[in-house]
Amino acid sequence: MAAPKVELRSLRSEDKDRLLAWRNSPDVAAYMYTDHQISPAEHERWFSGIEGDERRAYWVIEMDGAPVGLANLYDIDRRNGRCAWAYYLAEPAVRGKGVGGYVEYLVIETVFGPFGLGKLWCEVLASNSGVLRMHQKFGFQEEARFRRHALKNGVLEDVVGLGLLAEDWAEVRPRMRQTLEAAGFNLGD
Repeated sequence: MAAPKVELRSLRSEDKDRLLAWRNSPDVAAYMYTDHQISPAEHERWFSGIEGDERRAYWVIEMDGAPVGLANLYDIDRRNGRCAWAYYLAEPAVRGKGVGGYVEYLVIETVFGPFGLGKLWCEVLASNSGVLRMHQKFGFQEEARFRRHALKNGVLEDVVGLGLLAEDWAEVRPRMRQTLEAAGFNLGD
């Protein structure tokens, strides 16, 4: 069975309303640092701040031509050769189809390829064990544990800091390519 066609495309102005709905959906908000309903004005400030900010990059995740999530890089630091990243799949119907792993592959390839950086890092709520395991399969290593770091539903949760170096990716990449290709994803080159 062929995997769905998954692509990252640049963020466009017509994505603004969809992103607000996604950011406020319980399925996405459960894994974000923010708990409150994001107001249209707050969202407008965030969205307006993206354009022209060289320290951030955003892509809409599309599956078979339909928007299903968002991936982004932030704190892009070319001097130190690193950046952070995050993503979410907002449409519940796409989960469990390997899309998250494919997006992870695409973002890592972008960071260590065209962006030419040497380190990619992220923070994950400790309770999000599935995402922690997935990042570790891709070679991320735990570098920090921030105890009682993010307030979620009135409870301070631990956050795990993970990092992936370009040389670690070079070791893991062949295995991850093989896994994704076996799942039917077309990795091209």
